[in-house]
Amino acid sequence: MKFILFVEGHTEYKAVPSFLKRWLDPRLRRSVGIKSVRFDGWAELVGDVSKKAHWYLDGPGKAEVIAVISLLDLYGPTIYPADARSTADRLQWGKNHIEGKVSHERFRHFFAVHETEAWLLSDPDIFPRSIRDGMPEMVATPEQVNFNTPPAKLLDSLYSRIQRNSYKKVVYGRQLFDKLDPNLAYQRCPALRNLLDEMLSLARTAELASPQ
Repeated sequence: MKFILFVEGHTEYKAVPSFLKRWLDPRLRRSVGIKSVRFDGWAELVGDVSKKAHWYLDGPGKAEVIAVISLLDLYGPTIYPADARSTADRLQWGKNHIEGKVSHERFRHFFAVHETEAWLLSDPDIFPRSIRDGMPEMVATPEQVNFNTPPAKLLDSLYSRIQRNSYKKVVYGRQLFDKLDPNLAYQRCPALRNLLDEMLSLARTAELASPQ
């Protein structure tokens, strides 16, 4: 049994499935698979999400699919209506919009608030000491690293200023996710907690429904 995880970039494609599994598997009787499917940015994901989701959920391999989960950064997409300005408003509108496009009981959409790099900020100890020491106090609540200075831009600014090179999102992201304790990120990132709790619930339901 497996999840299909729709993502918008290379870092999420390479690093996020194993990170999520490290939290999920100890809580399940059997290990679950997570197959990531990369789209070329948020616009392609939003545009193709219904067709691709139904291919997995209603196609020949559907019996092995627990659910399709799509994951986008909250920062970046321009799909939100003008009156959806707050984090909460964009979260709710975006979830309703994308889940409405697919309209399937085994499809869920989630956002990383405000980017998946917020999950990394939940544990400053995984970063080089010089970077860690330069982090602002706001990283204590990682999902409040916001639309004005989103997590990846904050990291790029720190690396550029302190180490005189840019934050290499794909290379560093994979290394940092391998170090990150998912239990700590779960505690400090409420939107990530919602994602993991829902995946756990879906996986447990699938366990109960499958032949023993």
